[in-house]
Amino acid sequence: MKERKGEYRRKTLETEIEVKINLDGKGMSNLQTEVYFLNHMLTLFTRYGFFDLEVKAQGDLEVDYHHTVEDIGICLGEAIKDALQDKKGIRRYGFTILPMDESLVQVAIDLSGRGQLIYKVQFEQERVGTFEVSLVEDFFKALSYHSGMTLHINLLYGKNSHHIIEAIFKAFGRSLDEATREDNRLDNIPSTKGVID
Repeated sequence: MKERKGEYRRKTLETEIEVKINLDGKGMSNLQTEVYFLNHMLTLFTRYGFFDLEVKAQGDLEVDYHHTVEDIGICLGEAIKDALQDKKGIRRYGFTILPMDESLVQVAIDLSGRGQLIYKVQFEQERVGTFEVSLVEDFFKALSYHSGMTLHINLLYGKNSHHIIEAIFKAFGRSLDEATREDNRLDNIPSTKGVID
């Protein structure tokens, strides 16, 4: 089976980012950013999705984390889209309910070609360490739009912000793994229209 790899580079006046992903990897990550909480979450995403991921990111962190986190989401979304090409033979849909201690999260994906995020998560704390929890939504909004996936993220219940975010990234990895998995029963594009866009 041919490995499905994608990459994307983006340089602006605020950030310079390069992302590479192998959808048929082993769960390995090489993350060179200074947003250490996001590094931790992306490590979980790769481990539970069995993706290999490289991220090199520099940004205006002296301002805040927003530009860097959002632009990593943009680049990861574009790299996923690059790796999938026409999406021929994939399952297209992925769904996970995942517990993390007291928290329970639901993530559902449709690789529909129509990027949108439905995000039903509320946090009791504004930050985990120096990381603003509102950036999780910004990250997934950028990723879903640029990858062309419909992404639903729902917090069923939970209190600890770290646990909630960890459950989200793990569930996202598992759901994306399921949605991108090739199915030998399928030899065409998984749409009655014959195209996904």
